[in-house]
Amino acid sequence: MKILLPIFFSIFLAELGDKTQLATLLFATNQSLSRLSVFVASSAALVLSSLLTILVNDQVARLVSPVTLQLVAGLGFIAIDLWMLVGLRA
Repeated sequence: MKILLPIFFSIFLAELGDKTQLATLLFATNQSLSRLSVFVASSAALVLSSLLTILVNDQVARLVSPVTLQLVAGLGFIAIDLWMLVGLRA
């Protein structure tokens, strides 16, 4: 649990308000779809995308150091945030 909780909360907070959650919200508002179906499908999609990420990570980690991956990911998030901030002002 000591390892699982930080991972859980990091992913949970990262997913709040992102485009995946917004897409799920749109599907959930469709009266012709059951909320249970939307929940199951969106949960399965998140699990599958996480599995693919982990599998790809094994291959990438052999080629690129973890420090480089963290740096690239951090810079990517900063770039996206700046892009969003500039887009909001336009």
